[in-house]
Amino acid sequence: MRHRFFASFRPLTPSIAVLCFAASVFAVSASGQVAWAPALTPDGQPDLQGVWTNPTITPFERPAELASQQFLTEQEADELEARAILNNVDRPPPPGNPGTYNRFWFDSGIDVVSTLQTSLVVDPPDGRVPLRSEAIEQRAYDLEHIGDSWVHMSPWDRCITRGVPGGMFPAGYNNAYQIVQIPGHIVILHEMIHETRIIPVDDSAHLPSNVRQWNGDSRGRWEGNTLVVDTTNFNGKGWIATNGASGRIRGIPQSEALHLVERFTRVSEDTILYQVTIEDPNVYSAPWTVAIPLNNDPGYQIYEYACQEGNLAVGNILSGGRARDRAGAND
Repeated sequence: MRHRFFASFRPLTPSIAVLCFAASVFAVSASGQVAWAPALTPDGQPDLQGVWTNPTITPFERPAELASQQFLTEQEADELEARAILNNVDRPPPPGNPGTYNRFWFDSGIDVVSTLQTSLVVDPPDGRVPLRSEAIEQRAYDLEHIGDSWVHMSPWDRCITRGVPGGMFPAGYNNAYQIVQIPGHIVILHEMIHETRIIPVDDSAHLPSNVRQWNGDSRGRWEGNTLVVDTTNFNGKGWIATNGASGRIRGIPQSEALHLVERFTRVSEDTILYQVTIEDPNVYSAPWTVAIPLNNDPGYQIYEYACQEGNLAVGNILSGGRARDRAGAND
């Protein structure tokens, strides 16, 4: 069983508890010794480098049956993990389903997050994303019309990107990130789609507002031992989340007004606490925050994810849509 965090923070709101935990690891112990502090890079920055993973069975949003329960008990966590182990076996696909990979190829995890939070969304306090009805309607329309045009498809399916921050949300496999630091920049290699995010940490200004990109324009700064990344200038063509583990948030559109603030805090030798606050007034009625512990895994081997090589899915989906159109025209 993994070491659990947060036992003393459960009466607090999720966002306060997360922040308290991040601060507590740098606190002075009763003996007067510093409990833990990150190593520094040669240029004096907190060292975030390494290979990090985040597979988990903790749901993205809080399940309705947990209502206002912000944290699991140890017993509840143990029961969920035991159930996940039993379910992690190969099964024949249901009737009408052509099947998928066997469990060997999946890496969706068998553990809840070490913080024991009941959802990855920690703010608002109910663990639910405050979606506007227009965003829900647009998501439903796109998912129903995937066969009509590529514009309704996920940018992941099209091998463009898993997005920011969607690329940091756990998926069914390839949940690894390699962080490299060089003077003036942080580099994050995402295993999924094999894309690399290069973040200046040099006090430079954002790009002009008319320069729009799929993953926006990121600028980093240090606040103590925390890397804070501010991202703007999105092109409004992406999705906030692209994988099924994100539940009802998969397919929610981004707009050009999207603004992200990410925080990377190394709270122990083996853990980075990743937080992202998402603000997009065209899509959400209020900002919301996700918190995910990233686990150090130096033995993890990242292989190339050649998304477009031999990928026939998009063409097959669209040709199936055209066949459906022809069949409808002949009725």
